[in-house]
Amino acid sequence: MDARAQASPVDLQACHELMRGGSKTFFAASRVLPGRVRAPAAALYAFCRVADDAIDLCDDRPRALADLVRRLDAVYAGAPRPIVADRALAFVVQRAGIPRLLLDALLEGFAWDAEGRRYETLEDLYAYGARVAGTVGAMMSIVMDTRTPEALARACELGVAMQLTNIARDVGEDARAGRLYLPLRWLREEGIDPDSWLANPVFGPGIARVVQRLLQAAEALYARAETGVAELPRDCRPAIQAARLVYAEIGREVEAVGADSVNHRAVVSGRRKLALLARASTAAVVAPGLSWRSTVGLPPLTAIRFLVEAAAVQPVPSRSLYGRAVRMIELLEIVAQRRREREVYRNDLSRGQPYAGAD
Repeated sequence: MDARAQASPVDLQACHELMRGGSKTFFAASRVLPGRVRAPAAALYAFCRVADDAIDLCDDRPRALADLVRRLDAVYAGAPRPIVADRALAFVVQRAGIPRLLLDALLEGFAWDAEGRRYETLEDLYAYGARVAGTVGAMMSIVMDTRTPEALARACELGVAMQLTNIARDVGEDARAGRLYLPLRWLREEGIDPDSWLANPVFGPGIARVVQRLLQAAEALYARAETGVAELPRDCRPAIQAARLVYAEIGREVEAVGADSVNHRAVVSGRRKLALLARASTAAVVAPGLSWRSTVGLPPLTAIRFLVEAAAVQPVPSRSLYGRAVRMIELLEIVAQRRREREVYRNDLSRGQPYAGAD
């Protein structure tokens, strides 16, 4: 990659600020990521956000999508356009070896949004969630240097679960924008005609039952994701567990208002988020819950298999000067961590206590 095209600290800080302003949940979780992962995570978020906006806010959506494909071509050619999000993405692509298929699938999901696609069944909705959110789970697993099929499957499923929660939370907001993501078959089973309801989106017992079913599907995937959290590096587990817990809590807030996400938008309070972050901080050392055993070895959802297969391929290690520089940063972080551990060790000895930092 041309040195002039590399992401600068200013680029990465801009991505970090975009995350701060765009997603309070992801920003809060990212703050407990280790430094070696925090910058790539912000870069991925930035490109996903900018790409989504590029299509969603453009009158000529096919043209916007075609332009995004050309931008990805430039990123993977090692010559990103002089756009912060593109340079930052190129940094992650080279550093972690992100397969192009994952980003192509992401753009495909955005294209489905642009064409106003609807989903007949839950499985169809899984296919959409795989593209717009499962891809992010796969890419995050890769930047954490975790490519086992089990971990990747659970990471993708966690992304799908979060997307289902988003859909359940935003039923009214989406409907007023002319969008409908609830499975059409479920609506018909409740005696609700999708087109008629979308023209006049009102809450009722049938909508409540459909939303509840969607939250139950999300909850099943959150339970499966616990296995994947346990497979991540220890210093990455708290952040992902935090995101998992906070998003699951959004679903509980929807339930608390009778599944009425037509007239209400569920929000997790700041105090509750702090409590969940504190609970997530134990993920590095505490064994998974009782649901863990029942999810080990489960095959991935059919909708995400292509993502797992693509992400599991190990890239050829980079030998570039840039790649070595990134590795040096990582080594410096390890040295700093070891220094902190030695300081804890000395303090414990001075108090006559066992070393509290031992694994």
